[in-house]
Amino acid sequence: MSRIQNIFRPGYRVLIAYLTLGYPSLEATIEAAVLLAGSGCDLIELGIPFSDPLADGATIQKASYQALKRGVTLQVCLETAQEIKRRIATPLVFMGYYNPILNFGLEAFCHSANRAGVDGLIVPDLPPEEGEELEANMKKHGLDPIYLLSPASSEERILLVAQRSRGFIYLVSLTGVTGARQSLSQGLEGFVQRVREKTELPLCVGFGISSSEQAGRVARIADGVIVGSRLIQLIEEDSSLSSLKSFVRSLRETLDQYH
Repeated sequence: MSRIQNIFRPGYRVLIAYLTLGYPSLEATIEAAVLLAGSGCDLIELGIPFSDPLADGATIQKASYQALKRGVTLQVCLETAQEIKRRIATPLVFMGYYNPILNFGLEAFCHSANRAGVDGLIVPDLPPEEGEELEANMKKHGLDPIYLLSPASSEERILLVAQRSRGFIYLVSLTGVTGARQSLSQGLEGFVQRVREKTELPLCVGFGISSSEQAGRVARIADGVIVGSRLIQLIEEDSSLSSLKSFVRSLRETLDQYH
């Protein structure tokens, strides 16, 4: 059983946090990761900056652009992940687009990610139909492939993702890009149930979750909650990270009410 699978247990709601590597600085990323691990996060998603992040909204696009301007390369991301892993035991997942990984070399990347202490990989622009070569290298080096599903996913796509994912399935709460939102999709419960009928893998919901109230709604129907853009905003607003800490603790308290 992988370290990602180990964080899921009956009656417990997993909290997953997203950070853009190198934003607002590499030191801030490391500090925030340590804080998140100590404030109730079960898994940390580390976003690899990319020049054309199609799945990301304005907040993460800006963070990615600033990190790239500061010279954050894929090699720097690997080194930073290794430093984070040296400080915390929380599982780490890379979220990155396919082109930089392909340029680095699929096996070289998977080998390096494993050595850095990374446990899984999310590649939002790589559909499972085209993921076999990367998956083979991930399996060889002990990384869980985590695929995404959206409310627009067909029954065939749901079955394929259920077959090919490991660790958990990432459910996109709505059709669109990442970003904190005032409300979540009205059809979210039906979407989660539709996927639940086709897999025993844990289901985690992300995209748009920006409050404890929204996290609570997700916790009623899913196994985990993924929060990203709101965390980036809080890091921007308060460099002491005290706002980040209090927000994440409030999310954890909310999730612990659901069993």
